[in-house]
Amino acid sequence: MHEMSLAEGIRQIVEDAGRSQGFGKVKIVVLEIGELSSVEPESLRFCFDVVMKDSIADGAQLQIDPVPGSGWCMQCAETVPISALYDPCPKCGSYQVQATGGTEMRVKELEIE
Repeated sequence: MHEMSLAEGIRQIVEDAGRSQGFGKVKIVVLEIGELSSVEPESLRFCFDVVMKDSIADGAQLQIDPVPGSGWCMQCAETVPISALYDPCPKCGSYQVQATGGTEMRVKELEIE
């Protein structure tokens, strides 16, 4: 389950931000997770709660903002929406589509006390 290591990375980001900006308690952590990122949101939620124990984000709410998948179709020369890696282009059916969006995961915002 790679969500546990992702949650540990989030904890490190949160704690580093707390140290550098001088806040002590995080109420909400907002993540952007791409549809094509291979992150299972419910598994991440579980791991987040476990990993955040005894940290500045202990008891914090995790808010996940989904990012839709998109890709560049080499046949159409256009950016098209895709819902899975290696999906065909929804316009022309070509499989020459390179993912350009929706593969990321990032901490977007922290709400602090």
